[in-house]
Amino acid sequence: MDDSLVLSTSDSARWVAVYRAWETARAQPLFHDPYAHLFAGTQGRAMADALLTRYAYNGWPLVVRTKLVDDLVQAAVVSGCDCVVNLGAGFDTRPYRLHLPSTLRWIEADLPAVIKEKQAVLRDARPQCDLRRVKVDLTSPGACAAVLKKVLRAAPDVLVLTEGLLIYLSGRQVCALSRDLMDRGVRRWILDLSSPAILADLQTALGDYLPASPMRFAPADGIGYFEALDWTVAQLYSIIPAAQRFARLPAFLQAFTLGAQPDLRELGGARWSGVVQLEAQARC
Repeated sequence: MDDSLVLSTSDSARWVAVYRAWETARAQPLFHDPYAHLFAGTQGRAMADALLTRYAYNGWPLVVRTKLVDDLVQAAVVSGCDCVVNLGAGFDTRPYRLHLPSTLRWIEADLPAVIKEKQAVLRDARPQCDLRRVKVDLTSPGACAAVLKKVLRAAPDVLVLTEGLLIYLSGRQVCALSRDLMDRGVRRWILDLSSPAILADLQTALGDYLPASPMRFAPADGIGYFEALDWTVAQLYSIIPAAQRFARLPAFLQAFTLGAQPDLRELGGARWSGVVQLEAQARC
C-alpha cells in the first residue's frame, strides 16, 4: 500500500469526509453534508476504498459519531450555549449544515494549511452562524490557552468540541487541555473516546496509511480519566448501541448489543468507543 496516501494526520479528515459523503448519498441519511465530497479528495477515497475492500469497513462508527455530536451540539445551543469552540476542526462543516442561530459564535481552530484549504473550498458557502477561524498548531505548549484567551468574551456559555482530536494527543497534552478549559471557565466539553483495544485495532487497520503511530490517547480508565480532572459526565453514548438505534450496525455485530456494557472506568481489553459530554465541576 502507498504510504503517500496520507502524509499527515490532517489527511485522516479527508477519510472521515468520505464517510459523511457516503451517508449523505443514502436514501434516508442520518445527516446531510453537501460539502463532504469536496474535501474527500483522492487520498480520502483511496483510503476508504482500501479499508472497504480489506475489512468490509464502511465507516459506520464515524457516521454514528457524527450524528451523536450533531445532536449534542444542537441540544447545547437550545439550552443556552452561545459560543462553540471546535478545536482541531479539520473539514467539519457543522456551521454550514446544522440549523443554528445567526447570533451563535462558532470558532474553528486548526493548522494553517487546513484552514487555508477549507476557506478556499467553502468560499461560496454561507455559514448559519457567526463563524471565525484561528490558525494554530494545537500540539504546541500553551496554544489552546492562547486560542481561548483570544476568542472568548466575558463569561459566555461556551461549548468546546474536540471530535477526533484527543486520540492524536499524549496524556500530558490532554491534561494540559483540560486545565486550559477549566481556567477559562469552559462549562461544557464534547469529545469522543476509545478504549486501548479499539486504539490497537485502528493502528493495525490504518497503519499503512497514517504516519508512524500517530494515534496515542485511549485511557484504560475511560471516563474516570476525566472525572479525576474534575469533570462530570453529563451525557454518554456508546457507539454500538447508538449504531443499532440508528440502523447502522452491521449484522455480524448485533450480538454485541446483548451483553452488559463494560465498566467505563476500567476498560481493560474491552472494545468500546463512545461520545461523551462533560461538564465542569463547581470549584469551591
